[in-house]
Amino acid sequence: MNTDIFIWLAQDGITNGAIYALLALALLLVFTVTRVIFVPQGEFITFAALSLSLLEAGRVPGTVYILAFGGLAAATIELVVAWRERQLARRLPRIALLYVALPVGVALLVAWAAPRNFDQWIQVLLVLAMVVPLGPIVYRIAYQPLASASVVVLFIVSMAVHYVLVGLSLLFFGGEGLRSSPFWDARFKLGVLEVTAQSLWVLAASVILIFALWLLFEHSIYGKALRATAINRVGARLVGIPTVLTGHLSFLLAAFIGAVSGILIAPLTTLYYDTGFIIGLKGFVGAILGGMASYPLAALGALVLGLLESFASFWASAYKETIVFSLIVPVLVWLSLRSRHVEEEESE
Repeated sequence: MNTDIFIWLAQDGITNGAIYALLALALLLVFTVTRVIFVPQGEFITFAALSLSLLEAGRVPGTVYILAFGGLAAATIELVVAWRERQLARRLPRIALLYVALPVGVALLVAWAAPRNFDQWIQVLLVLAMVVPLGPIVYRIAYQPLASASVVVLFIVSMAVHYVLVGLSLLFFGGEGLRSSPFWDARFKLGVLEVTAQSLWVLAASVILIFALWLLFEHSIYGKALRATAINRVGARLVGIPTVLTGHLSFLLAAFIGAVSGILIAPLTTLYYDTGFIIGLKGFVGAILGGMASYPLAALGALVLGLLESFASFWASAYKETIVFSLIVPVLVWLSLRSRHVEEEESE
């Protein structure tokens, strides 16, 4: 390996690591707030990327059906709960707005706009409007009824949600791979390195989102509520923080990060209906490398993972995925050895 190849591989690793860092932060956020290992995180990437590609082709993406029917399913659950608690009249306007009017309205707007081939930035906003609300909808349908369940049960639910969303992705998008057009076709020559504008978009968006998350957690009441719930869920509930709201908010942020990641990735590589799972899984590996406890360490672990994957593709391309996913084994062993086990705590 010479210096030129090293620089090229480092560039690819940093670009991929930036995406993995975003996903690692989203997964860590959801886990610390709700104790959910959010396996379906990658499906938001798939939905966003494939929806953008179909909009550019003038076709209505199947995400509109997932959004509309998902909203109706969540509304049905809310209506049943409100009726049992004798609060139907008070909750009905909110249910109708959040789970019926908003999803159906967005679906109709996208169906109207799809054949008109609006500017790419408008299409990006339409994709965000379709995909981001899916986060709270998924939480309401699958996780909120089991909020007090164990981590193992929530993980099993996550696997079920993953398979359902992958099946819907195959149903509505098909098995054909899609790729969207880049936001900017420019290329910049830096010595032997040729940097694409799309790679710069990925890096810039990742830095901006990470900074925005820092501002949210440090300087907003909702961010502080998320932090409080992550530190002590019972204590947060006792001081009046609605843990249901923090659960919805964490899934909303996870869906937004996943959607932005999908939009950024779509021009760089061809994505299929199940590609998002592998990408999301690598974000999970990055979060594991950070100990599943620290946001800066999770971002750093994801960046290291991106570099490792890039160099592994050069040295041993056939074993690239094996090397990447095997990396978590020594980390998990180390975390297990340094942590206190439940049996030890109960015996003291």
